[in-house]
Amino acid sequence: MISVEEAVEKILSFIETLEPEEKPILNCLGQVLAEDIYSRINIPPADNSAMDGYAVRAEDTRGVGKASPVVLPVVDEVAAGYVARKRLDSGTSIRIMTGAPLPEGADAVVPFEDTDEMEHRLPLGELSRIGVLREVRPGANVRFRGEDIKEGARALEKGIELRPAEIGVLASLGYVSAPVIRRPVVSILATGDELVEVDQALTAGKIHNSNTYTVAAEVIRYGGIPMILGVGGDSVESLDEKIDQSLVSDMLITSGGVSLGNYDVVKDVLMKRGEIALWTICMKPGKPSAFGMIDSDGRRLPHLGLPGNPVSTMIAFEQFARPAILKMMGKKAFAKPSVEAIIDDAVKNTDGRRIYTRVAVVRRKGKYHACLTGPQGSGILSSMVKANGLAIIPENTPGVKAGDRVRVQMLNWSEDSIMEE
Repeated sequence: MISVEEAVEKILSFIETLEPEEKPILNCLGQVLAEDIYSRINIPPADNSAMDGYAVRAEDTRGVGKASPVVLPVVDEVAAGYVARKRLDSGTSIRIMTGAPLPEGADAVVPFEDTDEMEHRLPLGELSRIGVLREVRPGANVRFRGEDIKEGARALEKGIELRPAEIGVLASLGYVSAPVIRRPVVSILATGDELVEVDQALTAGKIHNSNTYTVAAEVIRYGGIPMILGVGGDSVESLDEKIDQSLVSDMLITSGGVSLGNYDVVKDVLMKRGEIALWTICMKPGKPSAFGMIDSDGRRLPHLGLPGNPVSTMIAFEQFARPAILKMMGKKAFAKPSVEAIIDDAVKNTDGRRIYTRVAVVRRKGKYHACLTGPQGSGILSSMVKANGLAIIPENTPGVKAGDRVRVQMLNWSEDSIMEE
């Protein structure tokens, strides 16, 4: 058996980043930028007001205050999206709204609250003059041309993940599409004669095919596109047919058929059609996981064989499939967030493997605590429903006692999602 870290390193050594594609910017969320983006314009395109108020010359406000205001004629009004009709001369003001271009001749904006506007309004709302109650300096409350992004500057760097902020920058620069690393298409195949589809009635010895749906949901969660192949039987012929269908995808993930049983034929098919790079990993659950490459007409398709038990499938996916998908998408950070917590329950390690224990992490008196979510059998999928993390019990240790500190790999990370008890 090899360690989890060795398995991840081995798998990633076979994984290549996919090629770029051009997509509408709103469809690029979560993808990695494939090229540097340079600005074709200044943002903002002109000096403009950062406040609702009055455009003035700063020198006209020198020394003023509430006890000694300066009264300035109001010669024009300008809203965002328009330009002033008049030039601002010394000793005058122009009423201006946030985002409106600064009138020629002005160098500052006095906010409404620093004027006595209400005292000077005429009955029909007209305003001919304004009292300025506070001195402003040149540039006060002004957003300058190009202060956010200058024309010709690199606005976004190749290799970053596009979040809502980056999508907004692309839109502000007038980009309707962007070059991004494409999302991988991941074929998903559950194996086993005992499996039937979720819309079929159960008969003796049969169970519903849940793994396909948990794996497909995980693929979507981490940015891939699932291609569901259905159920493959426990025969070489059945699996060969399904694998042929997967060759149009970027990766094949199977569940089941990778242990030592007489009907676990996935590894046999993998050996026949390519190579096995690794098989069995020092972890619990998830030990019977396999990875290899399928050869077809000069093309090599990565194949990850996950265990058939549903909890084993999910935990092995998190450790191995998730980083592979992220690398295909051009991402660099593969580690999941983790916290140190006090474990409330003892966990024994009887066979020297690394144990991933399902826990609910809560906060008590400012400290993280991890509580087991019930029985830890690899077939108890409801234990994953109750968990927000996996407490890691190191390999080659006797386990942990209640009250010990453990590292918890968070499945769903958000400070707000951790309950306070």
